[in-house]
Amino acid sequence: MDASLVVRGKEVSLQQRLLSVGILGLLLASAIYLFLYEPDGSNVYPKCPFHALTDLHCPGCGSLRASHQILHGNISAAFGLNPLMVLFTPLLGWVIVSQSSVALRGRPLPALFVPAFWIWVLFAVIMVYWVARNVPVYPFTILAP
Repeated sequence: MDASLVVRGKEVSLQQRLLSVGILGLLLASAIYLFLYEPDGSNVYPKCPFHALTDLHCPGCGSLRASHQILHGNISAAFGLNPLMVLFTPLLGWVIVSQSSVALRGRPLPALFVPAFWIWVLFAVIMVYWVARNVPVYPFTILAP
């Protein structure tokens, strides 16, 4: 008996569904660990390789500590660590929930169509943010984690 199903005209196999459930479980376990153990002063969490090599901040610097703050409900503290990551957390949550919905319910959430223009705008925003958070002049210094 075939355990696959069809979602939006594409066949989703049992293996793909089990992989999605496994990834969801891994994300949940990671979130629980991040909730329980603070990244500051810990040798368990990885250091940013870009920052270690260049002493500059990448667009993701501060995201781990910001995620810890979000899990504790401290949105303003998270925003101070990485405002761009905090702003895009709802979109990331939508993607995770939608993909998990396929695995668990057999149907996704309504699709989000993002035109190519807005993807390029997002890319430009990330690049400008990357440069701006490394400018050592106020008000840009508040973008650094």
